[in-house]
Amino acid sequence: MRHLPEDGEAEHSYKVCLLPKAFLIVSDPTVVRHILSENALKYDKGILADILEPIMGKGLIPADLPTWQPRRRAVVPGFHSSWLQSMMAVGLFSRCSDRMVGALKESMQRGMGPMSSCWRTQERAGEEVDLESMYSSVALDIIGEAVFNFKFLSVQRKSPVIDAVYNLMQEAEHRSFFLLPYWKVPVLGFRFLGLGPLVERQQRFEQDIELINDCLDELIKEALLTRSEEDIETLQKRDYDALENPSLLRFLVDMRGADATERQLRDDLMTMMIAGHETTAALLTWTTFCLLTNPEEMKKVHQEIEDVLGGRRATYEDILKMEKTRLALAEALRLYPQPPILIRRALDDDVLPLAWGNEKQVKVFRGTDIFMLVWNLHRSPVLWGDDADAFRPDRWLSSRSNPDVPGWEGYKPNMKNLYPNEVSSDFAFCPFGAGPRKCIGDQFAFLESVVILSRVLQEFDIQLATSPEEVGMTTGATIHTEKGLKVSLRARKNVPAA
Repeated sequence: MRHLPEDGEAEHSYKVCLLPKAFLIVSDPTVVRHILSENALKYDKGILADILEPIMGKGLIPADLPTWQPRRRAVVPGFHSSWLQSMMAVGLFSRCSDRMVGALKESMQRGMGPMSSCWRTQERAGEEVDLESMYSSVALDIIGEAVFNFKFLSVQRKSPVIDAVYNLMQEAEHRSFFLLPYWKVPVLGFRFLGLGPLVERQQRFEQDIELINDCLDELIKEALLTRSEEDIETLQKRDYDALENPSLLRFLVDMRGADATERQLRDDLMTMMIAGHETTAALLTWTTFCLLTNPEEMKKVHQEIEDVLGGRRATYEDILKMEKTRLALAEALRLYPQPPILIRRALDDDVLPLAWGNEKQVKVFRGTDIFMLVWNLHRSPVLWGDDADAFRPDRWLSSRSNPDVPGWEGYKPNMKNLYPNEVSSDFAFCPFGAGPRKCIGDQFAFLESVVILSRVLQEFDIQLATSPEEVGMTTGATIHTEKGLKVSLRARKNVPAA
């Protein structure tokens, strides 16, 4: 990916033409703010929706505005603070993390890497393990229980459902590289004259979708049969620590006035399952990589975990005290944003604000697809200084501004938040998107990541089993490694009590 040039006179919006399609590329915080926040309802997901709709249907990410608005109003209350804290109190995050740690210990004893269903997993020799695969598995386990009360147990076993989930993730990334949606062509993408898809991957795709749909449909029907309607305020006051099923699905089904169909619930759940675990796994992978390649920062995080937790599992209150750990995660999100590009399509004509270095405002015509390069935004030396490519978590403790960027108010630290965000950075840092269509699971994902990372670092001293260059990087829906995050593990002395 191209970094933003240091020369303030360079343009930061430009057009790329590929075959019959033209795309507007932008990487200026004031333009990003205009599109994602100030004029959010003038844009939809465009190409992204074309890619994801066959998988996620009308879920929150690909949904058109008329579908998205009522569904977001329905789903957002489910991520309330009591439920988030209950995920800590009932031990879901720690319980799933413990299973992963157990699998890692078993792999050390066997002298083999843990077997995971992740599509990037390979067998390892000696004490090498692929942490990227394990992070993906544990994140899937957490999403399964938290969102629809289903135990994937993917850290410990393989199953057709887990394989189908990973196949869909791979297919979504595959489609993201195609400008023309070939899967919508009847002969290639759908059943034709009863013969089935003519492309092998499309046949597998249909089988995977059917398998996951059957699983989700069964869970939804079971929840509907035991529905107990309550208003939102009452639902948010439930004792989630004591509930047998504290899942988000339970909340959505029991919410009074909710008129979502079984199909809409399925789309919402599929979206959260696919998007909610791959991004978390990527965040954990790159945070671990950054700490391993910056030993002094690893020492700081290790020391904080020991000082705050003292061998305990992390509570919500503990996480608020773990500033160095949270900032390490935030800094990894800056360097390796998930996703690296945000996509929108103009629903009407618009005029973008004057990006720095541009002499003229850019007029956007209806139907224009806009790519916001979050990678460039996060690594811009104009916005983040000459060390923009460096992993330096303490950068978030100091204000940052640049008068040469018109309309940008700079970054102002606000450590009351779980993580620095688009508001405190005036849209120069958008780790979970921004505006009305910002990821609704940001707090969930960040809390989950702190718990998983702290458990791994409590239990193990970690070293890269390869050179940093061999880890490689490839991009799609998220940024992940080329060959997995191969590490060697050694048990630490001060570990949590059972």
